[in-house]
Amino acid sequence: MVSGAVNQRDRLSEAMPAEGIFGGLISLKDICKTYHNNGVVIDVLKDLSFDIAAGETIAVVGESGIGKSTFLHVLGTLDRPDSGRLLYRGEDVYAYDAETLARFRNKTIGFVFQFHYLLAEFSALENVMMPGLIRGDRRTDIREKAETILLRVGLKHRVRHRVNQLSGGEQQRVALARALVLNPDILLADEPTGNLDQKNSDQIHDLLLTLNQEFNMTIVTVTHNMKLAGYMQRTMTLIDGKLEELEKV
Repeated sequence: MVSGAVNQRDRLSEAMPAEGIFGGLISLKDICKTYHNNGVVIDVLKDLSFDIAAGETIAVVGESGIGKSTFLHVLGTLDRPDSGRLLYRGEDVYAYDAETLARFRNKTIGFVFQFHYLLAEFSALENVMMPGLIRGDRRTDIREKAETILLRVGLKHRVRHRVNQLSGGEQQRVALARALVLNPDILLADEPTGNLDQKNSDQIHDLLLTLNQEFNMTIVTVTHNMKLAGYMQRTMTLIDGKLEELEKV
């Protein structure tokens, strides 16, 4: 194993300052992402630079196709940019090798999507335990954490129900619990209430705000739901591949 990879892993486990050298939790520097479609070049993200403070809540809104999900995937290290840097507490995470980047993502970021992507053959509890099992946590430890977060999202009596026995709102709350079970610094949500009715949407909104306030969890959500966006501290949109802040009404 090369020494560079060892140093990267060591850095992940070392205590880091609360703020990076740029004064924030995350800093995107000159991010570019281009797609090619039938010979047509589409610049989705273009020299995008943006800072996110620890504990900040941000909504990214706008019409479909402007690059909102692409931005979220790059921010969450699910998709590499063509160029640019993503600094987390001053460390350029895209300089990590693939294994170290995967460990960083598992430890630091929680994801919630419009479609819950739960494993149908498993129970709610087993789905929520999955990130910890992947990380190599002891089964008894991650079970306790999973049961606690399922209780927190209001699913105390549905812990051992399989996915097909849960309503749409319950499935989305299981997905949220799965994203939160490892207590990530950052929660990224792509249309988290897109398939929910108003009552369930409001419950998810309230839970996100509570988590932010109690744990100083940084939340970035892509949404068409302007009510959810209104709860966030900042509302952004993408214009010509760059993030622009919208004024609160």
